[in-house]
Amino acid sequence: MTFIKSLACAFLMYSRIPMPQVEWKEENRRYSLALFPLIGAIIGAFLVVWTFISSLLDIGKWLYAAVCCLIPIAVTGGIHADGFSDVTDAKSSYASREKKLEIMSDPHVGSFAVIFTVLYFIMQFALFTEIYGVHAAVIPACSFVLSRSLSGFAAVTFKCAKKDGTLQRFVKPAHKRNSITILAFFACSSIDGMFISDPICGLSAVAAALISLICYRISSYKIFGGITGDTEGHFLQICEISQLGASVAAELIALKIQEVI
Repeated sequence: MTFIKSLACAFLMYSRIPMPQVEWKEENRRYSLALFPLIGAIIGAFLVVWTFISSLLDIGKWLYAAVCCLIPIAVTGGIHADGFSDVTDAKSSYASREKKLEIMSDPHVGSFAVIFTVLYFIMQFALFTEIYGVHAAVIPACSFVLSRSLSGFAAVTFKCAKKDGTLQRFVKPAHKRNSITILAFFACSSIDGMFISDPICGLSAVAAALISLICYRISSYKIFGGITGDTEGHFLQICEISQLGASVAAELIALKIQEVI
């Protein structure tokens, strides 16, 4: 029952998928971060189904890519994109650490957030136009699970920049050892899916995800003194587009090498 309630809390917070309302208490959020990757699994499933439909109906790559960009936003409600924009504004301010944390808490959106968010989705759209067929869509589908597994791992192991906030409501009650074990299972499952689909592209995507995690820890500690809910959202967006970009680049390089040979 604790797992079911934790799952409901995770989906209620980080998605727009209808869930039964549960009492918002710490006991019910014990495994919410551990079950966070399941939201990524649903996004990935939608992506694969959409790819299959697109292939079946011979839908153009522009419309295909546009819907691919919309699927994560539709499922999550844009909560992670909001974190991306908040952190972008804070980093672009070049203010003190305390001021940057204040900027991230400000509900208003700055010009830098708008600019970089638009550029982000343009790049994501362009990368999705390079995905051809269900087989190729497996890696970006699995990336939604891996990014959330790493995000959950960071949440329960990295230092928090603030003693309160949304992230702390999930970190404090979390059973860390069990959460890490569950997150490791989801991470390994997603990595297995990538390697089964395409070993070279899968390896590239996994490497990009791990590099993103390392850079996330270094930058968040240096700039903010730790992580917050907004930095988690920023990391998630960077991790996902890094995996997508790495897998597409690996595929294009492999095709070019085959042509030369």
